[in-house]
Amino acid sequence: MPTEIVTAAYIAAAALFVLCLGRLSSQETARTGNMLGVVGMLIALMATAALRGSGGTWMLAAALVPGAAIGAVVASRVRMTAMPQLVAILHSFVGAAAVLVGLATYLGPGHSGSGAERILHLVETYAGVCIGSVTFTGSVVAWGKLQGVISGRPVMLPGRHAINLALVAASAVLGVWFCRAPGAEGLVWVLAATGLTGLLGAHFVMAIGGADMPVVVSMLNSYSGWAAAAAGFMLDNDLLIITGALVGSSGAILSYIMCRGMNRSFLSVILGGFGTEGGAVSGGAGGTAAGPVREISAAGTADLLRRTRSLVIVPGYGMAVAQAQHSLAEITRLLRDRGVEVRFAIHPVAGRLPGHMNVLLAEASIPYDIVHEMEEVNGTLPETDTVLVIGANDIVNPSAQDDPASPIAGMPVLEVWKARTVVVMKRGMASGYAGVENPLFFRENTVMLFGDAKKNVDAILAELRAG
Repeated sequence: MPTEIVTAAYIAAAALFVLCLGRLSSQETARTGNMLGVVGMLIALMATAALRGSGGTWMLAAALVPGAAIGAVVASRVRMTAMPQLVAILHSFVGAAAVLVGLATYLGPGHSGSGAERILHLVETYAGVCIGSVTFTGSVVAWGKLQGVISGRPVMLPGRHAINLALVAASAVLGVWFCRAPGAEGLVWVLAATGLTGLLGAHFVMAIGGADMPVVVSMLNSYSGWAAAAAGFMLDNDLLIITGALVGSSGAILSYIMCRGMNRSFLSVILGGFGTEGGAVSGGAGGTAAGPVREISAAGTADLLRRTRSLVIVPGYGMAVAQAQHSLAEITRLLRDRGVEVRFAIHPVAGRLPGHMNVLLAEASIPYDIVHEMEEVNGTLPETDTVLVIGANDIVNPSAQDDPASPIAGMPVLEVWKARTVVVMKRGMASGYAGVENPLFFRENTVMLFGDAKKNVDAILAELRAG
């Protein structure tokens, strides 16, 4: 196929990827955005296969068919609660691919060049390998933390910042030696740098606590994009450069949005240390030093909802784990049919993945127009009759506003305590993912509904139907 047609196909694919990102910004258009992205990728694959000729086509098919089959099986079996882990491990694949492409490019016969051209090519190859290695190991560690294979607590090695700086400095020195090595003699230096940057990526993420994991996922998304862009430079593939830059920049913007939602700087997240595993609050379900808690039954909650005229539902990761969204959607339908104003309030960092709660609610066919962001709901909470918090903790913690010494001080939260009544559904009195106790549980207008979220939501639904 003529290169002009391939170039036109690449431009069309790049335009579809841009349109895909634009449509993914809205729930109403996200499905169309996904389809545009799929079409763009198909165009890119066909154009690349045509550019390589018949021999290259067979090699490409030999790699694509098994990969597509494995991807389809994994995607069809993964649960929504495991989606953050899947995204993290997919990022690691991109990082590993960038490392392998860099090594193959360096050892390959092409791109020999001379003078400044050769140095530039070596620099982009070395940068691609290092970025890919950081992405690979960091993503594997993130997967381990999200999966529970690795503890969610931040690992604080003595002098960890000095260790990171030493690894960066050593990698830079190795890069100079790599660029100066004649022929393929620099292989030992790039392999050593791969090991050092891999250690750097693992150490970076190990030092980041569980509460920052949503930011880590989006940060690794950005890294994978830049790794792909670097691979594009190494392969002289304009489309790979464009798509990598799109992913890298959008991931960076998303990381910024997530950090703003937690009132934390990107640097503070990278430096690590915030967030531990959810720990138990002493005293059990009956109360703590902060005071007793008031409990309510599923039947009592159903009776409260019957008398409610305005309801705000705040979903959290606990709802995702319990898979309670479908029963919750039925409760929403029943209450709206009875004239109750029902809205959902989504915090930017609810769940363990950006947009996690939105996807779960869409999966349950909850109308998009009643799903609102935190800023849209907070101002209306003083006029709200009831707030139903399902499996959320840190994002409704008043300590963020009331306690300057709290680790989450200044973090924007949903001000649910301003409503007339707050029902908090939790398994027990454990603290949230940030390891911070929640005074909301002891407020006079708060009642606790303990137990599995799915069972409790089903019980409430049965009571409402019976009533």
